[in-house]
Amino acid sequence: MACPPPPPQFVLRGAQSAVNTLHFSCSNKADGPPLLFSGSLSGLVHVWNLQTRRVDATLDGHAGQSVYWVKTLGDQHLLLSQGRDLKLCLWDLAEGRNAPVDSLSLDSVGFCKGSVLSEGTQGSWLLAVPGKGMDEVRVLDMPSKTSVCTLKPAAGAKAGMPMCLELWQPACGPCPLLLVGYEDGSLMLWNVAERRALSRLSCHQEPVMSLGFDPRKAKGLSGSSEKALRVWSLDEQQNLKVCRTQELTNPGIADIAIRPDGKIVATAGWDHRIRLFGWKQLKPLAVLDYHSAAVHCVAFSDAGRPSEQLLASGSKDQRISVWSVYNQP
Repeated sequence: MACPPPPPQFVLRGAQSAVNTLHFSCSNKADGPPLLFSGSLSGLVHVWNLQTRRVDATLDGHAGQSVYWVKTLGDQHLLLSQGRDLKLCLWDLAEGRNAPVDSLSLDSVGFCKGSVLSEGTQGSWLLAVPGKGMDEVRVLDMPSKTSVCTLKPAAGAKAGMPMCLELWQPACGPCPLLLVGYEDGSLMLWNVAERRALSRLSCHQEPVMSLGFDPRKAKGLSGSSEKALRVWSLDEQQNLKVCRTQELTNPGIADIAIRPDGKIVATAGWDHRIRLFGWKQLKPLAVLDYHSAAVHCVAFSDAGRPSEQLLASGSKDQRISVWSVYNQP
């Protein structure tokens, strides 16, 4: 018989409200465990020390409105947080300030997380966020906040609101690409420089709630409120196509994470469970059952050897579980 799934390595308590989003910062790998950032329903961002398993800092910049995306920017000690107050805040972690050093006003009232792409020149980076129009996505050059483009599906497409974004730079091309999951269940691939849609795929019957993309393999997967995961890929002509469907026991996938080594995928389920799959064939590996409410988010660290990498999950039950998940190749 298969071994039962392990319990969490440890559990972080103290978020004091539902945990909406998680992000590991592993830039200082030689200095010990990575930091873990969480965004909560109460509008706070917590910086967790995984050695002491306590909060190192609490950032309050969203006027008590839910924080649903946090992301660090390389080794620049910068942190982004996005909230329901229609603000994206920029924090300088190196200076230890308790107030944002900058902010950007947003137009969308939805829950679509932003996406960033570092350009590596003079500290600049691209930011994709939902736009002012219901079906629009804005791409900005940061930190100058200069508009690069606004991407809007063709008239009559009826895609609805953008629900999730993934911005990346392909290795074989000079132009950034953007994947957008829409309210109508479709995925669309955009060429940012040319401001045009390259392909569109009807993937789900319900809004796309989450997606993960692996640029090295030119394939990704997405989830919705349905009882299925869709795996899709990009061909050489940048056309999206469905590769397979993985049926699930229960409906609702809130978040998807692909481990940095490209071996394991984790999903956050409305049924309180984290599911692990092998990324090569999407083979089910384990069901991690700890939380007492819906799991909102999952995140992998990328520090050290695979056996040292961690998986964190955040839940409506106000807890963050941290797991050691090692799948020997």
